[in-house]
Amino acid sequence: MRVAVAGSNGLAYSIAHAISTLTYHQPKPHLTARGFQVVVVNYAVTHRENLVFKLAGLSTVISVISSAAQIDLIDAAAQAGVRRFAPAEFEGQAALRPQRDALDRGKRAALDRLQHYQTQGMQYTSFVCGILYERFAPGGMIAKGIGLRSGIGAEGDYLVHIGQKKAQIPYGANGQPATISMTSAEDVGIFVAAALGLPQWPPELRMRGDRMNASRLVDIAEAIRAVQFEKGQYNPESMESALQLSINSGEIQAQLRAIALIATAEGRFDFATPNLNSMVDVTPKRFHAWLQEAWQNH
Repeated sequence: MRVAVAGSNGLAYSIAHAISTLTYHQPKPHLTARGFQVVVVNYAVTHRENLVFKLAGLSTVISVISSAAQIDLIDAAAQAGVRRFAPAEFEGQAALRPQRDALDRGKRAALDRLQHYQTQGMQYTSFVCGILYERFAPGGMIAKGIGLRSGIGAEGDYLVHIGQKKAQIPYGANGQPATISMTSAEDVGIFVAAALGLPQWPPELRMRGDRMNASRLVDIAEAIRAVQFEKGQYNPESMESALQLSINSGEIQAQLRAIALIATAEGRFDFATPNLNSMVDVTPKRFHAWLQEAWQNH
């Protein structure tokens, strides 16, 4: 089995490391220095022949790139005869996204293209993991090399700023704090590596390390830091007002933060049944243990 991980960010490293360590049980030679074979490619359609050549002989491609580059990668993978493709999802369920989604970054187009190639024999699956624990790490997930271009990857861009002891708690239309499913990047890699051994890939493989509402998440952060946070509570109306204010002022980052908060309140980062958990032998780390370890020297 030959597998390629397309991308070079922190999540790509977690997946590649898990695949090489857990699947092949032998070392491979940022990524060359860490033991991985690195192939530099140009995803542009004008370089399609070269990309197809480099993908030839692969059984599976795991993508951690987005937008037009991912579409070109999908097309080249299909042309090269790749049997399985996993697009850069790694968040909530696609079915819960609105038609016009500011957080999309080409995800809908990628799934449409994969559905087309499925009719020609290429399997695909969306790996759904909910929110990455690394959003709550010191410095946020960009400190781990994840979400560098998302616009909302820094510490405090989503729900909690642990360093500043501040939190935003979104409430759904039912008047209850929003619930989120979460997984660490390391465990995402382990789940993906384990899924390579499945005989068939369904269109969606959902994994989860933990699940809780936003209020409970803040309680855990407060307990670990042994201090009360400044907390703001947001209902659907106040979140929409915050979004409109950011649109009127032209603050793009504030818009993205408000949209992510609304998406959380709408349940887009939660799911009841993590089907991949029951298919593979993986015991993910719980959020409390992960967060305590992440902040123990800060």
